[in-house]
Amino acid sequence: MTTPVRTGQAQSMSRQQFGERFRRRFVDPAFDAEREAIARLEEIAWQAFHEGRKAPVTVKAGPGFADPGYDLSREWRDTQLRLQAAQREWAEAATPSRVLVVNASPRNDGSCPGEMSKTWRLTKIARSACEAEGMAVDVLDLSRLTSDYDRHIHPCKGCVSTAMPLCHWPCSCYPNHAAGQTNDWVAEIYEQWVRAHGVLLLTPVHWYQASSPLKLMMDRLVCADGGNPDPTRTQGKKAELAREIELQGWDYPKHLAGRVYGVVVHGDVAGVDGTRRALSDWLDWMGLLDAGFGARLERYIGYYEPYATSHEALDADACVQEEVRVAARAVARGVGQMRTGRMHAGDENLPRPRSK
Repeated sequence: MTTPVRTGQAQSMSRQQFGERFRRRFVDPAFDAEREAIARLEEIAWQAFHEGRKAPVTVKAGPGFADPGYDLSREWRDTQLRLQAAQREWAEAATPSRVLVVNASPRNDGSCPGEMSKTWRLTKIARSACEAEGMAVDVLDLSRLTSDYDRHIHPCKGCVSTAMPLCHWPCSCYPNHAAGQTNDWVAEIYEQWVRAHGVLLLTPVHWYQASSPLKLMMDRLVCADGGNPDPTRTQGKKAELAREIELQGWDYPKHLAGRVYGVVVHGDVAGVDGTRRALSDWLDWMGLLDAGFGARLERYIGYYEPYATSHEALDADACVQEEVRVAARAVARGVGQMRTGRMHAGDENLPRPRSK
């Protein structure tokens, strides 16, 4: 069975359009003395874009790959090796138990709002509670997307919707040096997820949904749920090969399965219930283990009160602060149960009727 690859959507960019886009980085008059140098760099960048030099530095795949002689992106290969090392560390009984606490609010006092977020305050509460339970804790502060220089979580390109094996684990879509899609944070984020025995997500509600930094991260984690660890099988991004492989039978490996999770969602007017359920469904689907009712928290802070006094509303809400501590403790204790073999999903050994 073969299915056609549909093409014709992508739009081209002229040399003039490229130049205008490239030069926007250098609007500051402080660059004026280097306009000739910038023009030379622009020409180099145009040639890379025009020729599609996505991964200009490569290494041979080597043993363990379907095509050992294939030229892999060196950056992708380095990331894969780090994830493999992190997975081995995760599985070793002697490794200290580790929880990843994720602050998903984009607000911080180093960017336009000029003030830390309530989510960040809850993140610090959660961290202390996990540490009190004996956990090593990593904090992933997604607000750094809004305050750090040139830090990105580039959007998912939807490779999985063409064919699952086209979606590589880890993601090979970035960096794309030809298109200037660099400084992608996700390689580091993957490593934090892989090393973690438990994950606690804390997010505000933005327009009835998870925050935009969290959604970017979620989409880029799709390769952890069924992704192909061997890009040589698809010769990079050859859609025809990927479709053939999937139609021959693909097992959709869950690369993050077995980790314990909790979710804390807060809002001020609406949307906490649906957002919390959607996040739980996502983590369940990826094979993570629910730490229990106390680790699934949705609450309003300052319900229908002014934004200007929302931190004071959190100060006054001792109950929600304690509930966040409970959620963190539940995740930490769930990690202990998981690592001693006392925590299992009820469907763990049951065959899946559908492979996808």
